[in-house]
Amino acid sequence: MVHKTNSDVLLETVPLKGKVVVDVGCGDGALVRLMAGQGARVTGIETNPKQLAKARATNRVADETYIDGIAQSLPMKEGSVDVVVFSNSLHHVPVEDQGRALAEAERVLVPGGVIFISEPLAEGSNFDVVRVVHDETVVRAKALEAIRAASQWGLEPVREMTHVQHSRVADFEAFRQRQIAVDPTRAAVVDERQTEIRAAFERHGRRAEDGWWFDQPMRINLLRKR
Repeated sequence: MVHKTNSDVLLETVPLKGKVVVDVGCGDGALVRLMAGQGARVTGIETNPKQLAKARATNRVADETYIDGIAQSLPMKEGSVDVVVFSNSLHHVPVEDQGRALAEAERVLVPGGVIFISEPLAEGSNFDVVRVVHDETVVRAKALEAIRAASQWGLEPVREMTHVQHSRVADFEAFRQRQIAVDPTRAAVVDERQTEIRAAFERHGRRAEDGWWFDQPMRINLLRKR
């Protein structure tokens, strides 16, 4: 697989200048700011209060905004958005609501609008470590099932791509903090199984002068509203 970041693929495949964009599950807003810097009018949707606070506290690039919300009930009007982005977020939606999340994306899109979905595969050195904290094999597979069934929501497949994304953390503590930031409920598991997780971290990670590196194979799906 080609080595790229999700952001690289997004910028290569989705025109952003002048577009109205919603980033669902925006985290600390890094991707929101990247897209705003490309001339898009971006709204980030985030349900984690700590991540939302980080996003709002960061200096704005343009007129980007952040809203507390969930994928299955987007706070946008019907037909008001050009692009909906799910960057590593669809599999975090409860399995029973993943189809509803795509239906909501279809609702807010203009005709011909696109959905950009990046999802991690259940493989790679990053997955091998993270699964010790929380095994996402099932939820990632369910997210793909929802994508494959998207035609029932008036969405059609445009393109599917795969690539490998490299990620770096300074040390184990930085990895620990990243896991908790993704999902605060993981804190107890991370602390309780710290010895086992650290062993997996050191076994699967690639140590370098600037920290520890991990590989995460990714799948990108582009869908279009009919």
